[in-house]
Amino acid sequence: MDLSSQNLLEMQRRMLRIRRFDERASKMVKRGQIPGTVHTSIGQEAQVVGACMALGDGDYMSGNHRSHGHPIGKGSPLGPLMAELVGKATGVCQGKGGSLHLADFAVGSLGESGIVGSSIPIATGAALSSKVLGNGKVSLAFFGDGAANQGCLYEAMNISGVWNLPVVFLCENNQYALSTPAHTVTSGVIADRAAGFGMPGVRVEDGQDVLAVFEAVTTAVERARRGEGPSLVEVVTYRFNEHSEGLRLGTDYRDAEEKAAWVERDPIVLFRRHLEREGIATAEELDALEAEVLAEVDEAVRFTDESPYPDPSVAFKDLYTEPIGAIA
Repeated sequence: MDLSSQNLLEMQRRMLRIRRFDERASKMVKRGQIPGTVHTSIGQEAQVVGACMALGDGDYMSGNHRSHGHPIGKGSPLGPLMAELVGKATGVCQGKGGSLHLADFAVGSLGESGIVGSSIPIATGAALSSKVLGNGKVSLAFFGDGAANQGCLYEAMNISGVWNLPVVFLCENNQYALSTPAHTVTSGVIADRAAGFGMPGVRVEDGQDVLAVFEAVTTAVERARRGEGPSLVEVVTYRFNEHSEGLRLGTDYRDAEEKAAWVERDPIVLFRRHLEREGIATAEELDALEAEVLAEVDEAVRFTDESPYPDPSVAFKDLYTEPIGAIA
């Protein structure tokens, strides 16, 4: 891998942005400042950033219900994202999407959805458009282990193999679909399923290593850009928080020792050690980077607080609706 010191520091910056943004969003939910709930990517930052930074600025990406980390990993500014969570008019979707349905076309983020697996066909369609237009863009579809058994995934993998589309299917295997352990509902290794569709599949066993994820996804992206078709990448990771903020399931479905072992492998802490060990940055420089990110989050909240709510008159704008009386 040929990564400059600037790119390595940018990886740490984006992981910190995801962590601090999600921590603040979690607090805002509990204070009643964000309606509903949010699904955080805390603990999964390495797989998000490693994958997104393997893409080019103009490439496409679709996410899932765990939705803030993906656009941040792709480079979205924090202010409009936070405003969207609160439902403000300055949000990336003018306050109409909320936490579960973010999209930021400016960075190639095509959308995220609470419907399991639903954004996979969107990314596949974007890859088809890239091939038809010949623009060289690659598309990446994030999905969780809970979506690994959805029919739309296999339909998308099949047609992308038949049509040789420039798409990367990335499974964020955090080992639990809400409270269901993956091994109780998923047979075999997810990455091995790629063979049935004539595409390569690779499993990144340590999804807390941002460089390991970046290397695997870079290989898949470069292959797609050369016109060699789709790939499946499975990344084994772990979410530190509950499935969604404020959720109480009544039973402890995760083993305390298991969780503690994964928390010890915090991807942000691990990569900071790597940057210091390799002489990329000093402890003081990395402390300053963390302070900069905290200031960015504070500014995002200030931007949100000062932003207006959408006017009721725009409630039906951007919707596909028929005028009254138009349908016989």
